[in-house]
Amino acid sequence: MRVIATAGHVDHGKSSLLRALTGMEPDRWAEERRRGLTIDLGFVWTDTPEMAFVDVPGHERFVTNMLTGVAAVPAVLFVVAADGGWQAQSQEHLEVIDALGIRHGVLAVTRSDLADPEPAMREAAGRLARSSLGPVESVAVSAVTGQGLSGLREALGRLAAAIPAGEPDADVRLWVDRAFTVDGRGVVVTGTLGAGTIRVSDTFEATRASEPVYVRGLHSLQVARQELAGPARVAVNLRGRAASGLQRGDALVTPGRWLAVEETDVRLTVRPEPERPLPARLVWHIGSAAVPARLRPLSQDSARITLARPLPLRLGDRALLRDPGSGAICGVTVLDVRPPALRRRGAARDRATELAQFDGVPDGAAELRRRGLVRRDELLAMGAAPPGPPVAGDWLADPAHWSALRERLVRLVAEHTAASPSDPGLGAEELRQALDLPDRALVTALTEGTALHRVRGRIAAAPAVLAAPLRTAVAAVRSELDRSPFRAPDANRLAALGLDTAALAAAEQAGELVRLAPGVVLLPDAPGKAVSVLAGLPQPFTAAEAREALSTSRRVAIPLLEYLDRAGRTRRVDDTHRVIIR
Repeated sequence: MRVIATAGHVDHGKSSLLRALTGMEPDRWAEERRRGLTIDLGFVWTDTPEMAFVDVPGHERFVTNMLTGVAAVPAVLFVVAADGGWQAQSQEHLEVIDALGIRHGVLAVTRSDLADPEPAMREAAGRLARSSLGPVESVAVSAVTGQGLSGLREALGRLAAAIPAGEPDADVRLWVDRAFTVDGRGVVVTGTLGAGTIRVSDTFEATRASEPVYVRGLHSLQVARQELAGPARVAVNLRGRAASGLQRGDALVTPGRWLAVEETDVRLTVRPEPERPLPARLVWHIGSAAVPARLRPLSQDSARITLARPLPLRLGDRALLRDPGSGAICGVTVLDVRPPALRRRGAARDRATELAQFDGVPDGAAELRRRGLVRRDELLAMGAAPPGPPVAGDWLADPAHWSALRERLVRLVAEHTAASPSDPGLGAEELRQALDLPDRALVTALTEGTALHRVRGRIAAAPAVLAAPLRTAVAAVRSELDRSPFRAPDANRLAALGLDTAALAAAEQAGELVRLAPGVVLLPDAPGKAVSVLAGLPQPFTAAEAREALSTSRRVAIPLLEYLDRAGRTRRVDDTHRVIIR
């Protein structure tokens, strides 16, 4: 299906033309039909080819409704009357189309039975060609006599074929343009689905709602569907407590795949009067939403926008800023949906310089370069594809930033070792804070590929080469522990070998021994062996049962169990019992 919106000045025959093309009445309200004036959005369609039309009002008083109708569609049927020519709302509607970057359209010159259509067609075609639409097909028609209608249908068919197909696997963002209640069915919302697929039983998040909503039924062009891919006009029957509060301007979005954006940096793309400064208070239009916004200029063509309420926005989104006082329109392209704070002096100027390098096209690698670290799901929610696999968990890292962090980590550990040679290293949390990392898992990942190693849960420098006398003494201890893995040498034996506190710390740093407590050392693989033995005991077990199973003394068993507790290999269930954590 292709969705096309009308555009053009009031009373130039947009609704009459759609009536003649489709045989359907686009004006839904009795007042609209009585006055011959479109006030709200109308919806009609054809089956062959399958095209849906959004009929928008042309009167200046209803420009907000016009913006709602045209903002979510990819193409327009621009209408100019042969006996009226180019008018004020013709120009305003074209400025909106240009600002939104709509690239597909057909020009219909109506009332060709009342006046020569050539002058109006020539002027309108020239104006459209200088906008984002570029050169478009032009057809002279009369809704009264039927003149040119077959040619217009053919032109619309070619237009529909030229509109790019939607992405069925894209995340859904359905802007609600109508919400109403049907007896026996509950709440129904309608909108233009640009991309993605909606299925019966799907769950969606709704903006301004704290609870999910569920798809109970789905219709398009008055036909029930089980699923529907965009682009399409859809009517979605919803259930869930939040459904009753939905209204025009809300959006249904794929859960967990969109950011709620209150502050965004944008490029000002289309300004009909660039010499006139924009006021600070404006209205932000995107989809069917119209939200008060505050503008902070950063440069001639960039600004920080603060929205009165959060909206689901992505990089590259096109939107409008409108001055409700003067009616002036400004197009914007979203450059950043998670912009940095501007607190220090000169921050706005520096930010403008940075934004000058943004092209408004979502680029995962570029976003990663700017941010250094970002979660994969957050990058996807921004609208950018991850450029590579995560480095830890779901964390993505820019290669250059990651390399610099690793260098800093190695330097911090080396400096600590030089200052405190008897200390086995730095804790992961200490390093996380020193490197200003958001997750301790990143610290562990940074140690991969380095000479750093873990000692007693801390990250230490590469094992030092032990001096010959110390190497001999440690070898003697290791030999004894090879025969009895859990019978740690006592204080007298350690003293006889010359292994004082500093010597044992050096041995541990070298990876030769592990210290459970002052003066209590075992081989590095002893904790793992102990877990294997204790797993064979009836669970839970006591310290006495562990001591007996390990053939050791209470002097060794208690610190060994406490070591296993800290390592997450055992867990206390009460004052006397533990279990193995599998």
